Amino acid sequence: MRALVLAAGEGTRLRPLTSNIPKPLLLVAGRPFLSHTLEALSSQGIKDIHILVGWKANKIKEYYGDGSRLGLRISYLEQKERLGTAHAIGCAAGVIDEPFVCVNGDVVVFEDDIRRMLEKFKSSGSAVMGTVTVPDPQRFGVIEESGGRLIKIHEKPENPPTNLINAGVFVFNTDIFEGIKATPKSKRGEYEITDTLNALAKDKEVLVENISEGWIDVGRPWDMLRANEILMARVRGRVEGTVEPGATLIGEVVVENGARVRSGAYIEGPVYISEGCDIGPNCYIRPSTCLGPGVKVGAAVEVKNSIIMSKSHVPHHNYVGDSLIGERCNLGAGTKVANLRFDDRPVKVAIKGQLIDSGRRKLGVIMGDDVKTGINAMIDAGTIIHENSVIGPGAAVKGSIGPGSKVL
Repeated sequence: MRALVLAAGEGTRLRPLTSNIPKPLLLVAGRPFLSHTLEALSSQGIKDIHILVGWKANKIKEYYGDGSRLGLRISYLEQKERLGTAHAIGCAAGVIDEPFVCVNGDVVVFEDDIRRMLEKFKSSGSAVMGTVTVPDPQRFGVIEESGGRLIKIHEKPENPPTNLINAGVFVFNTDIFEGIKATPKSKRGEYEITDTLNALAKDKEVLVENISEGWIDVGRPWDMLRANEILMARVRGRVEGTVEPGATLIGEVVVENGARVRSGAYIEGPVYISEGCDIGPNCYIRPSTCLGPGVKVGAAVEVKNSIIMSKSHVPHHNYVGDSLIGERCNLGAGTKVANLRFDDRPVKVAIKGQLIDSGRRKLGVIMGDDVKTGINAMIDAGTIIHENSVIGPGAAVKGSIGPGSKVL
């Protein structure tokens, strides 16, 4: 059994986090997002993995190489034009010549769900698609099924027949490639795997298997926070770096080799502290916080339920809650991030001139790479700050701050 991981997309809806980094390499629970998928596949004995790349392909290839350091055999396929999910899977035609697991690169899926799908496939010989029940199915491909068999997939319907959606995880026979060849372009001008499966279900059995363990589709930046919360709940603590006397670690806290936790730091797990981090003295790090390599969290700083990516500094008298901070950012002394509306309603985010409901009661800042703030800068809840921006001393910002901006 092989696997195909679809990781060619540009991740435009995750900007500014993906302006410089491909989505599969974004940090979640101490590792790149894609690494969690690879681990789930490897746990089921799947070692031969093809990764479909496109946007910033070289960064993914450089990070994973041939997969040998992970005990995998990784090869790469390239989708030069993004023409839909069926087209993406079809790029493996002539390369994959046996049954295979296919996973969208932007979903969180765990080993037990893959195991059940594989068991169903092996007992039936039929294609299996993962499904999941959600409260808002209109945004997805909605599944109509009977007795565990696919009847039809309705793509983003106004009146969904069920709350069951396509989870973006499949087990296919190689006959899927013939089905893809026969798939016409959709109204959106793309080749959709949903159309392929609808045609296949008319002639052959396509089975559905409900995914039960923390599935999430990471489509917007705030979805990364939810994915991080789910994955951090599975983290088991270990201390490989230096923890000075007087530091307090409670619960599941990872301190990687080369990291230092200074005296007076108070850390409540689950927390992930990557290699080269410098934490404290006298700071407070709260649950579901993930700190990338080389991050600095200094004195009188509080960080809660956030992802801070590599080499960013939060060094003096800062509060950062429910936020995503890109690489190489620096927050000036006293910079504060708000994460809650006064009316306690879900935080809305300004994207391309529209206010989007994040669905989150608490959401701080979404900050791109290489952003700098001055002393006592104030950032309102749900603010997006794009890469290479400067927020001056005492400035108050809200909404969406474009790339390279200076707010003084």
